[in-house]
Amino acid sequence: MGLQRLHVAARYSEAAIFNGVVYLAGMVPECEATDIRNQTADVLAQIDHRLAEAGSSKAHLLRVQVYLADIHDIAAMNEVWDAWVTPGTAPPRATVQAALSAADYRIEIVATAVQIKAA
Repeated sequence: MGLQRLHVAARYSEAAIFNGVVYLAGMVPECEATDIRNQTADVLAQIDHRLAEAGSSKAHLLRVQVYLADIHDIAAMNEVWDAWVTPGTAPPRATVQAALSAADYRIEIVATAVQIKAA
């Protein structure tokens, strides 16, 4: 199985698939909300969409990295995460505070998953 890229732009691709593994780019909020709960829900919906497009799903996540602009948002972010993650399939996850690329971003998430069907 060769390398496949989805939504290729000049600087990055939204996803790459290689040897049955889906690698997503960092997903940031596309909504206008400024609170962590709505931004988290927006990013998780984007992950659902990109994984489906790549032939995977949140139940097949291998690893997730969560970057928060303010680590104090972790409890509110976890409320949204816990409602989203498929019970019994929570992936290994790291959550850290980081300076994000835009001042309005409260969260960025990078995910890797198993591809379960061809994209």
